[in-house]
Amino acid sequence: MSNHRGILGQKLSISKLQTDSFNLSVKISKLSNIQNTKLTKLYDTKRYIDPSMFSFGSEYEDMIPNGTPPFLDSGEKYVERITRALSYFKQCALIGPSGTGKTHIVYLVSELCRLPLWEINCGLQTSVFDLFGRYIGLGKENWIDGLITNWCRHGGILYLDEANMMKQDIATKLNPILDARGHMVLTEKDNEMIHRHRHAYLIISMNPFSAEFAGTKPINAAMRRRMSVWLNFDYMSSGKNVDKKEIQLVTDKAGIHWEIAEKIVEVGAKLREEYKTGDLPYGPSIGDLVNWGMLIADGASIEDSSNETIVSMTSDDLEVQDEVKSVIQKVFRYKSDERNGI
Repeated sequence: MSNHRGILGQKLSISKLQTDSFNLSVKISKLSNIQNTKLTKLYDTKRYIDPSMFSFGSEYEDMIPNGTPPFLDSGEKYVERITRALSYFKQCALIGPSGTGKTHIVYLVSELCRLPLWEINCGLQTSVFDLFGRYIGLGKENWIDGLITNWCRHGGILYLDEANMMKQDIATKLNPILDARGHMVLTEKDNEMIHRHRHAYLIISMNPFSAEFAGTKPINAAMRRRMSVWLNFDYMSSGKNVDKKEIQLVTDKAGIHWEIAEKIVEVGAKLREEYKTGDLPYGPSIGDLVNWGMLIADGASIEDSSNETIVSMTSDDLEVQDEVKSVIQKVFRYKSDERNGI
């Protein structure tokens, strides 16, 4: 028996070759997915969800994230805890302010576990028909599954972002999928019952419910009971607490000196504290701070680069912008009319 490598990385095991009539019998086995081994070594997720134990069709390969950067924490092991929650309970909830990495970590878990990602932003005006399905054209000949229906049939991670903005009718239709029944009923399609795929997992994320988060509301009690694990996220640096790992990340990603990155993160920490107390409408993420640093690395002044990034991003309100500028000036110790940098 001889082996040959076929197209698309498939391995062809030739079990029979008759040269006279040129009949060829082959057995095709798909090679295992190639993963970022450097990334997988950072997290012990395989003990909970082993990608080699399942396979999704090639049509879903493009739905698996690729090249997601590592998630930095301070020993909380969020990646492993999310994976554990999905393995044991099939679903979990992530809570924290904007910019704390909730979406980032969902993409990372999806990539590590090799699970297709079905993402919905509940703050958008998405209809039940878009999410669960509808007939197109006249009559009932052509039914199109919606995103949630596809997830229920085929598996992967359903990610509901800003879940506390979810419409009640959507939450109600999700309830039987998420409890012991484990199925959905398409009332729009003659009450077809679809059992939840054995590898269909759910992650919801939300900002803490409070007055400053417009459009949010307490999550539906029935939905809340179905989330077995709740993980709270916060900024790496906030207030007087400045995390050296965040400084190092800004230094590396933006290509600037540690001293400048330290002050950038200090500004971010102060602005995040004001955001959490409701004094500012937005708290900068690590990515926002990196963007600011990249402009500084390109030669822009502290003031100009901050105006183009952090200041304008926080709000269009001039009074709010002045407050942000004041924080930046105090940390970098310069006056706005001097424009000297540090």
